[in-house]
Amino acid sequence: MNSTEEFVQHFKPFIQTAWEKAGFEQPTAIQQQAVPHILQGEDIIAESPTGTGKTLAYLLPIMEKVDTKLPHIQAVILASSHELVMQIHQEIQNWGSGEGIKSAAFIGGANIKRQIDKLKKRPQIVVATPGRLLELIKIKKAKMHEVKTIVLDEADQLFVPEHISTIEQIIKSTLADRQVLVFSATVPSDAEKTAKEFMNEPELIRIKQDDTKPVSDHGFVVCQSREKVEMLRRIAFLENVKGIAFMNDIGNLDVYAQKLQYKGVPIGVLHGEVKKQERAKMIKDFRAGNIPLLLTTDVAARGLDVKGITHVVHVDLPKDTKQYIHRSGRTGRLGSTSGMVLSLVNDREVRKLKQLIRNEGIPVHEKKVKGGKVMDIKK
Repeated sequence: MNSTEEFVQHFKPFIQTAWEKAGFEQPTAIQQQAVPHILQGEDIIAESPTGTGKTLAYLLPIMEKVDTKLPHIQAVILASSHELVMQIHQEIQNWGSGEGIKSAAFIGGANIKRQIDKLKKRPQIVVATPGRLLELIKIKKAKMHEVKTIVLDEADQLFVPEHISTIEQIIKSTLADRQVLVFSATVPSDAEKTAKEFMNEPELIRIKQDDTKPVSDHGFVVCQSREKVEMLRRIAFLENVKGIAFMNDIGNLDVYAQKLQYKGVPIGVLHGEVKKQERAKMIKDFRAGNIPLLLTTDVAARGLDVKGITHVVHVDLPKDTKQYIHRSGRTGRLGSTSGMVLSLVNDREVRKLKQLIRNEGIPVHEKKVKGGKVMDIKK
């Protein structure tokens, strides 16, 4: 299933039309490998880097199988963050509205009466955070006895102690022969083991970064800790920049944010202590291009899907190769023409950075940020 023609011919005309309209040249590696198994009704555990088209890899076959004549929930997609739930729901509306597929999104903290009203409209696909969906099941408003497919998106975030029991109860409320699909950028061995307890001989699919053909330019800027704020200021004022800067520590992140704001740099801040409404406004402004740079922790960035990221900045070095790849995958994504990954490192950390990516075959060059441009340093 290498070409677009071969890939889309497996789908109904409305999906073929939407695919053509979206202008995709060909399916991604995860889409090529996952879709046939899903269409055949198999359970799968799929690991694929950020930005490789995982959402459509499960959404297209789900929409293919939805019967719009039946007024009940046929597929459920669980996600850990409110943003991810809303993004998935938006994708369903983009791709399925022409066919009359009804969908609804349910997140914790929202007015439950309004959500019950949404269920009265008989959605065929439900996207939800686990806690809120279980609440609706327990008060007998979300009826799960006709659900054929359950997706766990960003599964490593769902397989945490506070969610496991909830997910198990949700899965058990569905048909005995349901299909379970597990998708994530990273599937650690303990998450894989947990997933298999809910599944029937799942097919394992692992897409390596090499298979995703990233189009990012990787570089590093040598600077001391005290110079990093100035580097971020320069990056924020690059032409047409839409950047995400990763930091490991919330305390340091707040200090950097205050210093940048004092210098008149329009930035956004995301971490676990940012209030929900403030976070939503920040992401909206970032998407709209009103904020050129978003400072975030790894946890706060989970489920954040923003198109057109031009720069990823490792303000603090990632703890391992997987984290480097995961962060960096947010730029140079599918449909993008280019992206840049910059690590801000001191002399001692240059070697550590090169060790992190040595086995990934990623060339990395020393750069400088000056005069509104990022340039290679000629040795």
